[in-house]
Amino acid sequence: MTDYDARCLLETAHALADAAREATLMYFRSAALGVENKAGQGFDPVTRADRACEAAMRAILAERRPDDGILGEELDNIPSKSGLTWVLDPIDGTRGFMCGTPTWGVLIALADATGPILGVIDQPYIGERFLGGFGRAEFTGPHGGRALATAAPRPLSEASVFSTFPEVGSPEEGRAFAALAGQARLVRYGMDCYAYALVAMGHVDLVVEAGLHPYDIQAPIAVVEASGGIVTDWQGGPAHGGGRVIAAANPRVHAEALAILSAAA
Repeated sequence: MTDYDARCLLETAHALADAAREATLMYFRSAALGVENKAGQGFDPVTRADRACEAAMRAILAERRPDDGILGEELDNIPSKSGLTWVLDPIDGTRGFMCGTPTWGVLIALADATGPILGVIDQPYIGERFLGGFGRAEFTGPHGGRALATAAPRPLSEASVFSTFPEVGSPEEGRAFAALAGQARLVRYGMDCYAYALVAMGHVDLVVEAGLHPYDIQAPIAVVEASGGIVTDWQGGPAHGGGRVIAAANPRVHAEALAILSAAA
């Protein structure tokens, strides 16, 4: 990895997360949310909070890191001059945000040509921040902080598996997930990015999803891998481009899950 100014980049990541907290909490559980549907078919919501949050983070980057690129969900991409790109999802879990649930989050990643090298998963409402990269894997919250570490190996039959949507993706992807879920001890849905944070914290064994964009997964990759986990696509390859993703607490449960998904999908 290139020798970056880690201190400066970490300070910038925290500044982005702080600004995102302020911007999102202005709208959370508010009548001024302003929901729109981005999808031609179906429902893909965006709110005033999404746009305000991304704009606030971009303003900080324009001042502090003008040569870095930006890949964001809501606004135009900016090409990188420095070789570094900030990958921003201002609200991962907009549906949950709309409904007032506190399991959405702000995703901030920093990537170079190899993929994400720093990631933040921040939950503004409950004040929790998960950070991974540059030799750090740490959690801070209202009751203090600690190092992050994923769960020790255990068989899939004893594992907990999370996914955001019960259908997972296409019918084919749904069948593959069902084959995996049928062998796990516990399956839960609807946590969005917070499920990846719980993998990093050691409470969840697997997150399996499909149809992701780069801004959905790059911050979770950095956080989970810094904490000792592994994140790949369903064939065991790189996942930072999105698509079908499996995040695992350790190589053992990853291998078991991957064998099922790669055969079924």
